[in-house]
Amino acid sequence: RGERCAGRCGGGHVIEEIKEDADERMQKALSALEAAFSKIRTGRAHPGILTGITVDYYGSETPISQLANVTVEDARTLTIVPWEKKIVPDVERAILKSDLGLTPTTAGEVIRLPMPALTEENRRELTKVARGEAENIRVAIRNVRREANADLKELRAEKEITEDDERRGNEMIQKLTDQRIGDVDKALDTKEADLLEI
Repeated sequence: RGERCAGRCGGGHVIEEIKEDADERMQKALSALEAAFSKIRTGRAHPGILTGITVDYYGSETPISQLANVTVEDARTLTIVPWEKKIVPDVERAILKSDLGLTPTTAGEVIRLPMPALTEENRRELTKVARGEAENIRVAIRNVRREANADLKELRAEKEITEDDERRGNEMIQKLTDQRIGDVDKALDTKEADLLEI
């Protein structure tokens, strides 16, 4: 929190700061959820699935997306064209070693990555993983709410804001929390729909 003035100079301003800080942290949690979801494989080809897979490139672990052109060839196939022909085997190896369970096929310098259709069991497993990720983010968002409310309580104890200010602040934080939890639920619905699509 920035400089706070003594007495009642701007309870509203301080509350707004707390709310903005809380929102920023909740947004970060949502971004983390997006990243986690992008790694959960659906039956559809999506370049995000390679996020987190790195190749040893001149001694440093480099993401595939920085070494190759990754495109969606069709609904079930990704095409990976490394910018240097000599790293084709390294890219293949990295994909095989990853926990995606995908097998690349290579012709010359073009690596094709077919997405096998998900089995019923895969879908159930992956849906469970997605729900777990979403629940972690809901908990993170509620933790942000709890900390913001604690800040408000502390301000009231220090007589920097009134009881009404604190109540108003708590309501604002609750509304923000509901909104962000709603965003989590929407993202989860979308991901589950993706996973259930044949």
